[in-house]
Amino acid sequence: MDKLNVIMHMNELRNILSYATNIGFFFGAGTSCAFGLPSIGPLTDRVKSSLSPDQLTWFDNVESSIKDLSAKVRITVEDVLNHLREIRELTRGRCDYDFRGVTGTQAAELDQAICIAIFKILKDDTEHADVLVLRRFFAWYEAANRGFIKEIYTTNYDMLLEMAMEANRTPFFDGFTGSYEPFFSPESIETFPGENDSTSRWIRLWKIHGSLNWMKKPVTAISEERIIRVGRVENPNNELMIYPSREKYNLSRKEPYIAYFDRLKNYLNRGELVFIINGYSFGDEHINDVIFNALRNNNRLYVTVFCYGDVQVDSMVSYASSFTNLCVAGPSKVIVNGVLKEWEYNDSEDKDIGSGMYWKDSEFQLGDFRALIEFLIENSGRRNVIEDIANAK
Repeated sequence: MDKLNVIMHMNELRNILSYATNIGFFFGAGTSCAFGLPSIGPLTDRVKSSLSPDQLTWFDNVESSIKDLSAKVRITVEDVLNHLREIRELTRGRCDYDFRGVTGTQAAELDQAICIAIFKILKDDTEHADVLVLRRFFAWYEAANRGFIKEIYTTNYDMLLEMAMEANRTPFFDGFTGSYEPFFSPESIETFPGENDSTSRWIRLWKIHGSLNWMKKPVTAISEERIIRVGRVENPNNELMIYPSREKYNLSRKEPYIAYFDRLKNYLNRGELVFIINGYSFGDEHINDVIFNALRNNNRLYVTVFCYGDVQVDSMVSYASSFTNLCVAGPSKVIVNGVLKEWEYNDSEDKDIGSGMYWKDSEFQLGDFRALIEFLIENSGRRNVIEDIANAK
């Protein structure tokens, strides 16, 4: 296997970031794991341990159904949620119809129990997380005042990003508007703000899989059923809007999920853009299609994926071999210009005193979100300003 000098590659990345006119981010579950929140496997185990005996039986029945219908070895709580919602749709939520031993009413009860369990687990873990490092990331991003629209897309439904931005007093927008029960306004995210728009410097946060503070408000005398965003929630009173089932992606109504996907398509195809992906395992084909189609259609788009493990790099060889504007970097392997290579640290020609931020114990480190943040801050040359913002009370 060919080798790639990590110092030369990182110097090239520094130049790309220094001269980039537009930088955006996509965060997956791995970024939250860096701050102590559970990955999907441990989260699944913790959810199961919170269920009643009857609910656990239904959960196991759904797991068995998914294994029979797919080649998946490890079934996650998100797989179960998706399957439950399909059962609810097929049975119309009725108690006299069932699928593989789970009735419509049981599917609805288990769906609610799982969402409440996820809410409690992530809420507790989030409140105990140290968001100082995240505050430093947002201080860096906000300080990068180059006139571009700052956008973050994430599959995470925890509240870490919001907590860090609010601690920094960083303005951000998520497509919801209002104050009593903020509602989603698709029109507000269909266009990009101009330079004279007072909100153009706000960070855009698009939570593709929903959020712990999204609730489904039932039909009332004055409004139809809709998704609302609430403030800090102690106990959810309405159905949580996290991890939408596949049918949500096909609805004609412009719910947040659909609108966010449209925004991602437009954003990636809009022109020159450096798009950094961290903590995402490329397990959602809907998202993957958007990213890879944009790589084909926009030759001014450069996507770099930082992976925590080499397994993900290996799994992406077949995808990445078609693209010269995609880089996939893991601890010991990297895909550049469609070719899989091994990292090599060789400072005989080019020394880098800052290499400790991205190279340690003979491995590339930027798959760790914390290490990526440190690298971005150091590369900015504005560490003191960033630290002042992040540590302000």
